[in-house]
Amino acid sequence: MFLVRKSLILMGLVCALALTSGVAAQTASETAAQAAPSTRPKPRVFVLGVNGMEWDIIRPLLLQGKMPNLARVIKNGTYGKLRTLAAPNCPKVYTAIETSTPPEENGITGFLVGGITANTHMLKREPLWSVLSKNKISVGMANVPATFPVLPVNGYMVSGMLTRGKECEDGVLCSPKLSEVEGGDAVYPTSLASELTTAVGDFNIDCSRMPSAEDLKGKEAQVVNDWLAEVDRIRAQQTKLFDYLLAHHPTDFTFLGQSCEDRVGHWLYPIQPFHQGYNPKINGLRPDAFPQQYVAFDKLLGVVLSHVDENSYFFILSDHGIKPLREFEETDPHAHMDHEKTTPVIAKHDFGDGDDVPGSFFAMGPGIKKNYRLMGFPVSVYDVAPTILHLYGIAALPQMRGQVMAEIFDGKNPPATVAQKGEK
Repeated sequence: MFLVRKSLILMGLVCALALTSGVAAQTASETAAQAAPSTRPKPRVFVLGVNGMEWDIIRPLLLQGKMPNLARVIKNGTYGKLRTLAAPNCPKVYTAIETSTPPEENGITGFLVGGITANTHMLKREPLWSVLSKNKISVGMANVPATFPVLPVNGYMVSGMLTRGKECEDGVLCSPKLSEVEGGDAVYPTSLASELTTAVGDFNIDCSRMPSAEDLKGKEAQVVNDWLAEVDRIRAQQTKLFDYLLAHHPTDFTFLGQSCEDRVGHWLYPIQPFHQGYNPKINGLRPDAFPQQYVAFDKLLGVVLSHVDENSYFFILSDHGIKPLREFEETDPHAHMDHEKTTPVIAKHDFGDGDDVPGSFFAMGPGIKKNYRLMGFPVSVYDVAPTILHLYGIAALPQMRGQVMAEIFDGKNPPATVAQKGEK
């Protein structure tokens, strides 16, 4: 572990200028391609990422009226499936969202890259938050996966999933408290850390690690219920954190993330006894656990929406969905990151065909179609960054594979001329 930590430190020294001398040092043609922001007033854009939001679970909840805030977004905006990547996982997809480039090009191919936990120093392509910062758009980010260690932005950044910490040096599915972070900064600027500790408390970064099979043995009910209570506590902290940042540190662009839903879904998906991996001692205990995560998320959504006015753009997106295990997958269906052979997972998302576990997409704001459902897969994770840049009048970089989401605009009051698919 010392060697791993030492290698991370050396990497940090070599890559300390990742954005200014690495990622930020894009080719001259890429930099020149960025159009100067228009003279229009800067719009406010909010993005709320939800790790592993599953349509099969949220649809019934919407019909039952248990997600009124999400229903409000649907009524006032556009929604549908978001095409994801093959064998999707969080760092892989979120980095593709932020750079609009494939994993093999942007440098983040999964939780581990070359045996080292994915981190911001590995980025080979400039992410959205850097492009916006360069164009004098203020940026705020909190709990977004694969943003550790944080890097300078024109605003603030609080890291999320893959943050290293006490007793969890690898950073994979850790949940260190802010005071326990090791191996890099979790907050930029560093002065913001003490302010957040005072206002919010010593909050956990990311959701809690799932219990192992050994933890569960003989005390399933206690462990399951205690862990779910911990998840609720962490979400309450994150809600307080988001509310504080939105109220006291408003920015032009804000990107917030949630991960607890995915963690619960992996091993407490409400499956039937005939499904692969079903264990009545665990899966018969709290069939409500996974749906209740979305009910709880909807309350957090309500807090975030209280900071969004009718002139703002608001996006909700998930990197992928999540489905019960399937026996026909080529690899061990129970294998999932560092939980292989430990946590008894019953659902996962890293299936070879990403279309089997599509992400979810919601958008509302000026010029966006209302109560409009996207059919099929007209938008993908690659389209997110170009669309947001477009709202600010900034041209997409040549590196970006996605296009502006022309499908979501009504054409009556578009923010600017919307490019059609296939145009740059």
